[in-house]
Amino acid sequence: MEITLTTPALLFPAISLLLLAYTNRFMALANLIRSLKSRYASTHSQLVYGQIENLRIRLVLIRSMQGFGIASMFGCVFCMFILFAGYTTIGKYTFGLSLLLLMISLALALREIQISVKALELELDDLEETSAP
Repeated sequence: MEITLTTPALLFPAISLLLLAYTNRFMALANLIRSLKSRYASTHSQLVYGQIENLRIRLVLIRSMQGFGIASMFGCVFCMFILFAGYTTIGKYTFGLSLLLLMISLALALREIQISVKALELELDDLEETSAP
């Protein structure tokens, strides 16, 4: 397999957009946590407390998603530096590691989405129980 300086650079736009999406998810969760915290303080509802616990898990996942995404970007830059220095074999392994880190980040994103959907299902179930005749 032939690898040039432009090969790792191809991932820059994709990783940048992923990191932006992860940051947007983080900001949305932070706002939601703040609103749920004040809601819990006034109601002491177990449902709200459960949602806050769910959001805590999601925050850890998002932090990990961002970390692996940043590590992937760093690996791509490092790979370009190594390729520029003329070490193509090490560059290939570095690029492969960057791809692996990106895959881990995406797998964590999938898990975070699954948890998010589960939380929404619980919210809908609660809505159905309260509105049932």
